[in-house]
Amino acid sequence: MLKELNDKRKELKELSEEYKEKRNDLNTKASELAAKRNELNKKTKDLINEAQEYKKLRDEHNENVQINKTKRDEINAKANELFAKVDSIRSENNIGGPSMKEIRRDIDRLEFAQQTEVLTPNKEREIVNKITELQKLYIEKKEQLENNSELKELLTQAQAIRDEASEYHTKLTEHAQKAQEYHDKMISTFKEADKIRAESDSAHREFVKFQETADEQHKKFINAQKEIREIEKEVRKLKKSDDVVKKEASKEDIRRDAEDIFHKFKEGEKLTTENLMLLQKAGML
Repeated sequence: MLKELNDKRKELKELSEEYKEKRNDLNTKASELAAKRNELNKKTKDLINEAQEYKKLRDEHNENVQINKTKRDEINAKANELFAKVDSIRSENNIGGPSMKEIRRDIDRLEFAQQTEVLTPNKEREIVNKITELQKLYIEKKEQLENNSELKELLTQAQAIRDEASEYHTKLTEHAQKAQEYHDKMISTFKEADKIRAESDSAHREFVKFQETADEQHKKFINAQKEIREIEKEVRKLKKSDDVVKKEASKEDIRRDAEDIFHKFKEGEKLTTENLMLLQKAGML
């Protein structure tokens, strides 16, 4: 019985060490995954903060777009009023056709085509003739304007106002481009944050799996330790019982030896010191 218990205890100790070793390995892996998850969570948080900053900048530029658009439209409205007066004066004075600005723009366009495009002789002659006609028309318009001081003044004022509106339009365009740039950065950063968050969630699931498996090994370790203690308790009981039996057997042997010595003493044999000590131990003296 005692041998069986000792063998069982030995087996449980070996299993207990295996459970402990597996538990420690699993806890180590779980800790590594927890550290990875925490690092990914920090990256996610940093990316979200970065994306929020891009959103703030985008909204600021969009607000400036609206401010400049409002100012541009207000100034253009004033310019349109002046141009309406110009059209009225032209109509009254039979000054029709395209404006000097439109004529100049067409001349520039044709000259640019003449200088940069590969043209056939006929096409080039056609462009040269058209440029000549427009230049004559431009001079005529200029002379008409110079002869009409009111029209000239209105056009000057209207063009100055239109130029001011153009400045606001340029600012509007710049802010719109910046707003789009920050919007694209915001979307890209949010997507990156979602990607990192998915990696973090995966690491957390792995962490939970390793942690739960480690807990199972720990429970097995605890149960094995508990069973070992129960066996050791039973072994102590058996050893104590065995000691009592041996002690009783020893007393019986002493008693029998003492009776033999005492019998010999009665028959006249001398007792040695050892004999006397044995009789005393047996309670016969």
